[in-house]
Amino acid sequence: MTGTPLLSFEPLTEGILIKRYKRFLADIELEDGSCVTAHCANTGPMTGVLIPGQRVRLRHAPSPTRKLAWTWEQAEVLGADGNPCWVGINTALPNRLIRAAIEAGHLEDQLGPIAEIRAEVAYGEHRRSRIDLLLTPEANAEDPRPIYLEVKNTTWSDGLLALFPDTITERGQKHLQELMHVLPEARGVLVPCISRPDVTAFAPGDSADPRYGELFRQALSEGVEVVPSAFQFEKDKILWRGKRAIQERQSAV
Repeated sequence: MTGTPLLSFEPLTEGILIKRYKRFLADIELEDGSCVTAHCANTGPMTGVLIPGQRVRLRHAPSPTRKLAWTWEQAEVLGADGNPCWVGINTALPNRLIRAAIEAGHLEDQLGPIAEIRAEVAYGEHRRSRIDLLLTPEANAEDPRPIYLEVKNTTWSDGLLALFPDTITERGQKHLQELMHVLPEARGVLVPCISRPDVTAFAPGDSADPRYGELFRQALSEGVEVVPSAFQFEKDKILWRGKRAIQERQSAV
């Protein structure tokens, strides 16, 4: 059911982005006029969602083990429909979201009934990689093969089309190759975690990484399954917004 809350949390604090720098840091002016430095977990270019002067949302979690008490969680952008849209930019969240969506049964039509979920399991050539989620189907599942599931945080968009990646990603290329290598003994599944609700389809970001686009289309042709999944980010919760269509090529951006 779309609109179902998957994660709930204490209300985030809003502010205005001043700048991001040194990849991990962002200066933000809070509503009371004070300025704080927040941790930015997304170290990529954040194409289309990194806009100085935009509204942002932060989580405040002071701890003796953390250098920074604030974490940048969400950014407001102009959505595909012309209305404001909140985008989740914390790259630590997508694996949790997809796991929660599986546990809630939202992906059962594609994956079948799941008995066990394990995270960060070693696999691939010389077992040097770690799969985001390794799923074990229930005993009565139609397809009993284990499922190697890779999650990709997706925030870039072109109109109604969600795109990944927004920069060259040799790591992402390798993950596609390794998903192909688990076939046919296991299932290889790529889940673009679309961290915004305003798009209707997903495509590889060919203009940012042509090689990734080539491997994406090869993976589809060889049997890797792709399940784009969209979420809505609010001040105190994240909602399931359903699966999205696949478009094999990016339109001109």
